[in-house]
Amino acid sequence: MTITPPNISIFKQKALQWASVFDAVCYLDSNEFTDPYSKFDTLIAVGARAEVTAYTGDAFEQLETFRKDNPGWITGFFEYDLKNEVEKLSSQNPDGLEFPDLYFFAPQYLIVIKGETVEIIADDPQQMLELIEHSSVAVSSASVAVSDPSVAVSSPSVGVSLQSRFGRQEYVDTVEEIRGHINRGDIYVTNFCQEFFADGMQINPLTIFFQLNQISPNPFATFFKWKNNYIMGASPERFLAKRGSKLISQPIKGTAKREADSQTDELVKQELRNHPKELQENVMIVDLVRNDLTKSAKQGTVKTEDLFGIYSFRHVHQMISTVVCELRDELSAVQAIKNSFPMGSMTGAPKVSAMQLMEHYERSRRGVYSGAVGYFSPDDDFDFNVVIRTLLYNSVTGYLSFHVGSAITYHAEAEKEYEECLLKAKAILEVLGGVL
Repeated sequence: MTITPPNISIFKQKALQWASVFDAVCYLDSNEFTDPYSKFDTLIAVGARAEVTAYTGDAFEQLETFRKDNPGWITGFFEYDLKNEVEKLSSQNPDGLEFPDLYFFAPQYLIVIKGETVEIIADDPQQMLELIEHSSVAVSSASVAVSDPSVAVSSPSVGVSLQSRFGRQEYVDTVEEIRGHINRGDIYVTNFCQEFFADGMQINPLTIFFQLNQISPNPFATFFKWKNNYIMGASPERFLAKRGSKLISQPIKGTAKREADSQTDELVKQELRNHPKELQENVMIVDLVRNDLTKSAKQGTVKTEDLFGIYSFRHVHQMISTVVCELRDELSAVQAIKNSFPMGSMTGAPKVSAMQLMEHYERSRRGVYSGAVGYFSPDDDFDFNVVIRTLLYNSVTGYLSFHVGSAITYHAEAEKEYEECLLKAKAILEVLGGVL
């Protein structure tokens, strides 16, 4: 069934409200960003007629089998800690969220939105449409307070605080230790991440997502529900997409705060475009992504389509490069993902050494953060984001979490890297009732 609702925005909110009672929900929204590789503006997959839940060991193999058995639309996520299956690594840090390492489902109901047109795929699309139209969009206030040694945030309505795994000085000291490894040549660049978290929180995940998507509308926005666990994301980054035989990766490295004055904002963009440290970060990760794609590419097809592109979002400018290749005929879509996982922008170089070191210096498991959420389509194309700028929530335990990170290079200044982390957390902290 194809329809043209009078108001697409309200339809999407009602559809997600209706979907949220199911145990399996995947909502992907481009927020009207222009993207030559997108198949749709919004995808809403609801209810699992088949599903696979897997943990490190044979997770990719299980997904390969599941994909063969379900060749239509499937949606799901990969946790960052699948690195332990791809490489000889381990994760011993605490995990308060309890997501599986991999989860995918073949939906009972599917909504595909392109422009003003909505396609509803279901056994009884008319009944589904009526249920959606009778849904109400009730966005209630929901906020928490954040307090750590270096972030002053308050909320008059809720007396619970988010804690940080690192105080400012602890973070600065750790960055200096990491720079020591860079000076010794152990690594060239890494992505060092810290977690903000709270226990025993009661929030409305749908409300939080609506607010986050309003404050920070990004091209890879995500609401994902797995039973009692939620992913509420405002990611600007694509990990990997497949279009026909073409693979596309668009790593982000380089961040600058937007300014209200247009002339000043333009100067900020130009400074980002020419900043030696940001250019160094970006080109290092581009080289890493090129190397990852080589594992899946036809010989001689890996190339950089766009180097150091500057893209503007609500709160920040980002430096994004585009790397592509032609997929070898004998490799499956799942194998192509495994060959590039985890994404280079969230690891560092050399990749394995950087992941080992970050496992040592970070104080919690990344889990879904630094992983990917996305879909496989019936033509065996796929598209997966990078899980950043994202809240994660276990509604049974009330554990609420988000990570932020920044690239550490030889030229990194620890205090500035800490400020960049807070800049990346700005939208989430606004949603949670805080100010920086």
